[in-house]
Amino acid sequence: MEKEKIARINELARKKKTSGLTPLEAEEQQTLYAEYLNEIRASFGATLEHTVIKRPDGTVEKVKDRKKN
Repeated sequence: MEKEKIARINELARKKKTSGLTPLEAEEQQTLYAEYLNEIRASFGATLEHTVIKRPDGTVEKVKDRKKN
C-alpha cells in the first residue's frame, strides 16, 4: 500500500477521535481500511506458504499442507 494511503488512514483516524468524520470521510476510511486489511491478509498468506514445521525426528511439514488435514 502506498505511503500516501496509509497517511490518509492515519489522518482520518485522528480526525475521527477529535472532531468526527463526515459521512463521505467515514466511507473513505472504511474503503482504505478494507484495502489495507486485504493487503495484510495476502502478505500473511504468502508468509504461511513458506513456513515449515521441523519435528524433533527431522521431518519437515509445510504449514499449508498441515491446514488441509
